[in-house]
Amino acid sequence: MKSGGRAEMTTAKGALRARIGAGLVLALLATAGAKTAVADSMIVGRQTSQPIGHFEFCKANPAECAIRPRDTGPMKMTPELWDRISTVNIEINRAVTPMNDRDLYGLDEVWTYPVNGKGDCEDYALEKRRILNSSGISLANLLITVVRKPDGEGHAVLAVRSDQGDFILDNLSDVVKPWRETGYKYLKRQASYHTGRWVSLRVDQNTLVGSVD
Repeated sequence: MKSGGRAEMTTAKGALRARIGAGLVLALLATAGAKTAVADSMIVGRQTSQPIGHFEFCKANPAECAIRPRDTGPMKMTPELWDRISTVNIEINRAVTPMNDRDLYGLDEVWTYPVNGKGDCEDYALEKRRILNSSGISLANLLITVVRKPDGEGHAVLAVRSDQGDFILDNLSDVVKPWRETGYKYLKRQASYHTGRWVSLRVDQNTLVGSVD
């Protein structure tokens, strides 16, 4: 899977100016704007099955899947935070060469951090999550999310929760987008209160990646 080119990077900068420019900066600082944006957050359902790839990741990295971050709600979006998540999205998309698990490991659904600068969608998401968490963003607001692409293929992205709604960091795009603007069907994501648990995002879920109960 290839990240966007220079044109899309320019689009990313344009999107940043458009969203964090005149209109959105005011909304970011306005209580009414924040309340309105909450309606654009994903609707979370009950605890659900854990993707098999994440289950195996947790077996290999138990400490990472036993964290119970304090969920105080979506974080406040600021121009600085937007710049940070946009930069990390682009940098990791450029730094990691896309390669599927079958070619890398001879197996399906291997979730891990990029190995030798290579990885697939889950690996990109894990790496972006690690970097953003190391910069001070709570894991309660950095949630790996499983989606269905328009072509029906399963895919994983990183969702960032904010008071302006949920935004998606995707290895298929250098542009950080509101979740509704990706064209994806959202299935499940990590729970904000426990890094080893998952919650549903839709009632009519049809999981595309292997799961364990």
